[in-house]
Amino acid sequence: MGDCALVTPVLDLAGTFVFALSGALAGVRKRLDAVGIAVLAFFTAVGGGIVRDLFIGVQPAALRDTAYLLVPIVAAVIAFFWHPQVERAMPGVLVFDAAGLGLFCAVGTSKALHYGLAPMHAVFLGVCTAVGGGVIRDVLSGERPTLLYDRELYAVPAMLGSASMALLFTLGVQGFVATLSSAVLAFAFRMLAMRYRWRAPLARGVSERE
Repeated sequence: MGDCALVTPVLDLAGTFVFALSGALAGVRKRLDAVGIAVLAFFTAVGGGIVRDLFIGVQPAALRDTAYLLVPIVAAVIAFFWHPQVERAMPGVLVFDAAGLGLFCAVGTSKALHYGLAPMHAVFLGVCTAVGGGVIRDVLSGERPTLLYDRELYAVPAMLGSASMALLFTLGVQGFVATLSSAVLAFAFRMLAMRYRWRAPLARGVSERE
């Protein structure tokens, strides 16, 4: 989730919805009740942004704007009543998830930079914005964080998009153009990683079966 002044609010809320849907589905798979599903949906969608804002030292945007509460609730209701249909549509949902990843890493980095953080720190917070919600989802649902134990490339595209945003900011390119360019870069890398099943390398001498 991000600063609506920097990107189109509709796109920001769309990314929030997709992330909330993934959290809600995790709750359904864990056989949680409606409240548990809603909690997972909320923290998956906005958890990364809350962590970012707390690091920056500002009131989390998710706690200022009612939309960031209503959108996860809507996603939770959809997952609660129509989760079989949503599960069948997951290939399409993953495309939107990749778009949300790209948007959130770019927006998170941009917000950190506008609050005066150094580029490297801003990149870190951009990645946190994009992947933090997923980590919180896994912890709350009692799973090992996939970010740490799954070799699928998820944080790497976010890091690439965040680094691009920081570089463009340093070069004086800001606003919608920088945000969109960085988001598209992260999105494209994520889609390629899914298409060709790219995986992060293991430490030298470590077998995949260990």
